Amino acid sequence: MLGDHPMDVLLLATDLQASRDFYAQKIGLEIVQEKEDAVWFKCGGGSRLAVGRSTIGTADTQDQATWRVDDVAAEVAQLRARGVEILDVDLPDMGIRTVDGIADVGHAFAAWFVDPGKNSLSILQFK
Repeated sequence: MLGDHPMDVLLLATDLQASRDFYAQKIGLEIVQEKEDAVWFKCGGGSRLAVGRSTIGTADTQDQATWRVDDVAAEVAQLRARGVEILDVDLPDMGIRTVDGIADVGHAFAAWFVDPGKNSLSILQFK
């Protein structure tokens, strides 16, 4: 069954080198494989994040990938220390508003940022 196996997430990037540097240097992910048109990064639990070269990138503002973490505040602090811009979100209709980059979304605490390929990413700490 597919549910028993790790899964790779593939994000699109019009500037693969900028995205490679972002994930390796700012996010701190280890590169496990690299080819001319894609880079794969190690994530927890046997999962990997792949970034592939694209001529058009993504136009979707929905989250493309989410990391589940134990301490969202610590992760936000580390990302900011590495130069990652954490987004301020204020969506009154949805009841979502960040305070110091973190929102209480009911079942979890969340924070968001965007990579050089304009992929929306989040980190989530379940309550």
